[in-house]
Amino acid sequence: DKWKVYRDVCDARTLLGLRDRALAVLNALLSFYPEKELSDDENLVVFPSNAQLIARANGIAGTTLRENLAVLVDAGLINRNDSPNGKRYVRRGKDGAVETAYGFSLGPLLARSEEFALMAQQVAEDDRRMKVVKERITIARRDIRKLITAAVEDGAAGDWAMMEAAYIVAVAKLRTAKSKADFEVILDELTLLREG
Repeated sequence: DKWKVYRDVCDARTLLGLRDRALAVLNALLSFYPEKELSDDENLVVFPSNAQLIARANGIAGTTLRENLAVLVDAGLINRNDSPNGKRYVRRGKDGAVETAYGFSLGPLLARSEEFALMAQQVAEDDRRMKVVKERITIARRDIRKLITAAVEDGAAGDWAMMEAAYIVAVAKLRTAKSKADFEVILDELTLLREG
């Protein structure tokens, strides 16, 4: 299913280095392929004009269209199948069957569909792991806050001001953390504070 492959590409866009505009252009290209299923038996070349692509890609600028078509080619999602004069068109036989088509081949999408599915699964698993780390950070923060508050109220022995300062430093790092590794370092610091 071409739309399943498209969803997998969307999910894996960070691994493929794709922007939202490139995905909009890919969506527009797929909409010109008449069948729901991508098949080796069919001609996988679509040949819309730039004006048609712009209309289906939510009215993006012509230069943006050309840039994102190049991005899709560079990412290995489509191939250019250029005519001698650079135009996109189809030549049909007497029976109406496509003899030659010039435009963009969706063949790489079909050829790499399993790869895109695996990439999408990898991204989903990475997202799940990140969510688990963030949940653990939230629990550790709550536990440390309760521990410090209870210790100060009860007058327990210990350097609670130092622990509070270390807690504030660790939590401040959350604003700049981006990767799972960044969040894991913060979780380790909070875990040491909670258990120390």
